[in-house]
Amino acid sequence: MNEFNTMEFLSDPELVVDPYGYIAERRGVCPVSRDTGQGLIAVTGYDATMAVYKDVEGFSACNTVAGPFAPLPFTPVGDDITDQIAAHRNEMTFGDFMAVLDPPQHGRARGLLGRLLTPRRLKENEAFMWSLADRQLDTFIESGGCEFYGQYAQPFALLVIADLLGVPTEDHDLFVTGMTASHSDMAETQAVAHNPLQFLEDRFTAYVEDRRREPRADVLTILAHAKYPDESLPEVIDVVRLATFLFAAGQETSTKMLTFALQTLGERPDLQQQLREDRSLIPIFIEESLRLESPIKSHFRLATKTTEVGGMPTSAGTTMMLMPGAANRDPDRFDNPDQFRLDRPNVREHLTFGRGIHTCPGAALARAEGRVSLDRILSRMAAVRVSEAHHGPAGARRYTYDPSFMLRGLTELHLEFTPEVTEARARHAR
Repeated sequence: MNEFNTMEFLSDPELVVDPYGYIAERRGVCPVSRDTGQGLIAVTGYDATMAVYKDVEGFSACNTVAGPFAPLPFTPVGDDITDQIAAHRNEMTFGDFMAVLDPPQHGRARGLLGRLLTPRRLKENEAFMWSLADRQLDTFIESGGCEFYGQYAQPFALLVIADLLGVPTEDHDLFVTGMTASHSDMAETQAVAHNPLQFLEDRFTAYVEDRRREPRADVLTILAHAKYPDESLPEVIDVVRLATFLFAAGQETSTKMLTFALQTLGERPDLQQQLREDRSLIPIFIEESLRLESPIKSHFRLATKTTEVGGMPTSAGTTMMLMPGAANRDPDRFDNPDQFRLDRPNVREHLTFGRGIHTCPGAALARAEGRVSLDRILSRMAAVRVSEAHHGPAGARRYTYDPSFMLRGLTELHLEFTPEVTEARARHAR
């Protein structure tokens, strides 16, 4: 049996930087592995991961955030624990957020979300992205260098979500400050609180209650008065938690996606030149970036029924650790999986956004953020390169990564570039 050491995978400094050799070694023995210490099954193969994603009756999302790091509020008994999960859901970490809901509650929340993220709203939000990208680049473009994560990716992704949900412009700086503080607290403690995003809940509670009392002609009023598919009006807290989930999840993953994409551009001048010559390649570049470096390191499912996964017997109550980054490098699905290829025919089969009913609702939004950002960056920054002063020379780079068990991403990315004078003049003329 292939034994998986979850704590080694999540905390060993060398594996935080590069976990892919460790994953490949264990996948080579078996696509699923037991960790007897943590009492879970780690899934590293593509097909096994897909099977768990799609089996919503056999696997619950109730523990998707906390996994084994927050104990279950009950002792699983029998070969079907569906009723036990339902009876104790309110005691579970993030138990009432959309990401951890199972049918039919998940369908109601997803239906509400569909009434918020309409094609018209997404189109308006993308228009905002184009102007925001230039405004954010303006803050550092003339210096010929930046710390990309903090100076572009994080504020850009955060303000895109703020605009999407209708946060008033005058409150944008407040959200940048509040979310930066919340992220720092979570990164430092590595603890799983019942709700570490109290800042967002407090702000959106105030917005929703205000718009229900006094409707206005704004997006927050639409949010406050959105109804479930059966036309019933949600409780305030249900709307607030949906907005909080979108804000937190969308901001974090998009920030890491953008930073990985620019790391690749800085390391690969050949790819950079290809994109400059043919901007139609940008969407494929984004997909391959998402495949090669998934911002989600791990998330979890709980086996509700005794079954088997990848040929391994799995008892009801077993925690399943899913790793999109591992599935995305399975050689049985992707040829030469460790190579970055713009001609990969099945690149959109990656599992970075999940699959099944819990497919990331912000996938289209993240793709638009990547497409818009790269287009404007390539127009305004020539000869983008990784800073040797901060990260060392090519072949001996020094990068630091988020050590959390949920996320994979660079903590900083220092770039150097030549400001594009022609583009600056064109913008000034407009």
